[in-house]
Amino acid sequence: MTPPTFALAGAAGDLGSRIARALVSRGAEVRALIRPDTAAEDRTHLKSLGLTLTPADPNDVTAMAAAVEGARCVVSALNGLDDVILGRQEVLLHAAVQAGVPRFIPSDYSEEYTRITPGTNRNLDLRREFMARADRAPIQVTSVLNGAFMDLLGAEMPIIQPAIHRVLYWENADQPLDFTTKDDVAAYVAAAALDDTTPRFLRIAGDTLSARDLAAVMTDVTGQRYRTLRAGGLGTLGLMIKVAQRVAPQPGEPFPAWQGMQYMRDMFSGQGKLTPLDNARYPEVRWTSVREQMTRRRSA
Repeated sequence: MTPPTFALAGAAGDLGSRIARALVSRGAEVRALIRPDTAAEDRTHLKSLGLTLTPADPNDVTAMAAAVEGARCVVSALNGLDDVILGRQEVLLHAAVQAGVPRFIPSDYSEEYTRITPGTNRNLDLRREFMARADRAPIQVTSVLNGAFMDLLGAEMPIIQPAIHRVLYWENADQPLDFTTKDDVAAYVAAAALDDTTPRFLRIAGDTLSARDLAAVMTDVTGQRYRTLRAGGLGTLGLMIKVAQRVAPQPGEPFPAWQGMQYMRDMFSGQGKLTPLDNARYPEVRWTSVREQMTRRRSA
């Protein structure tokens, strides 16, 4: 039996390489869509994952259509700003339509951006704009939303403060927050790519817990008493975002400090909360809890 073929954009990235491994582990044939000038070391890495390298100009719909022809689904793990999310990804979308590929999974992988107030979160605004474009295309589109990446709890998402044994929160210490590891997201995306009956959105969370719950988990994992610490209300966080944008705007960076703060504001406001969850759709996917993640990190 011929294995199903999938075209993957962004396979050299962190999440993309995880999705590639998850697809290969399920017996899929995976084409890594790469630039013609992709560096030799990146090509070697992708080949080591068991991928077939398919060079194509990312700005040429016809060339990209030839690269994805015959694929069962095009999966995007592209990462960037408007030139990528609205530029290269739209080329990929039109190429999939031109080649007759039946399904497309865009690079959303975020909190509930459909409910976030427009104009308040730059990266989620880009996803919302691409959603509108994708929904006009004659192709089955499925977005996977996963809350925050659990792997970022710590330095990149510093709500856990080990030095003072505190878990920071804004507004409400009992607001539920969604977290999913990158590996669990990748496993779920691979399962969804193989599933021709997916709906427009799939929402998942490896674990859902509040700042108060996080403090209890950290107390159990470390053996040291963690407490919550109110850093302010949502209005305070909004002012901090404006100050960060003025002091260090970094308009060309996908994830400047203020972007992470926007993401946290949306989580603590409850706007980004995912519901209902589709975790049970693929029973073979085993979900990692925050407790497991922090225990592994502590013992590493």
